[in-house]
Amino acid sequence: MPTPERIKKVRKVLSLRQPDLRVVVDGISIAHNASAVVRTCDAAGVLYVHFITPKPDILSVNTAISTRAEKWVDLKFHADSAACLLPLKKKGLKIAVAHLGLDSVDYTRLDYTQPLVLVFGSESEGVTEQTLALADYRIRIPMLGMVQSLNLSVSVGIVLYEAMKQRLAKGFYQRRRLPPAEFRRLRGLWLKTK
Repeated sequence: MPTPERIKKVRKVLSLRQPDLRVVVDGISIAHNASAVVRTCDAAGVLYVHFITPKPDILSVNTAISTRAEKWVDLKFHADSAACLLPLKKKGLKIAVAHLGLDSVDYTRLDYTQPLVLVFGSESEGVTEQTLALADYRIRIPMLGMVQSLNLSVSVGIVLYEAMKQRLAKGFYQRRRLPPAEFRRLRGLWLKTK
């Protein structure tokens, strides 16, 4: 039986979740990186994290890295970019892809208060061409050093905290944003989780 404190915490955290801000990771094969991304998403109020991979079994969550954040984030796996991103576009979400191309804009110039999917690729390869073709926006994190990429979870954290900053300024965390039925469903699941 959950304690009153646990019930209160679950209600509070679920009330802060942002159902229209999702993270997609395209083509990573290192479970350590996947686990760190899940932890970062939980910290920033992201509820849905999608992985594009033909082999989801290789991305088993490492609880030492995730600190069990996978219990509080809904993980979804897709075989390819179209299977993941096209249904999200049909729901009205825009797709913003982190990409080092010359046509990418500074990540701080994007409006993160719109319904949005943030897509990140592997550290070595970036996103696939199929994913890039589905992008509504291409964003980049400015770099001043010799290395042109950051650790995946660091990149996710930088961009998500910009999104959180913009959403805080617009009051997105001051009212529950989950639909009532989804809130009740998740509250029931979370209160059963140990």
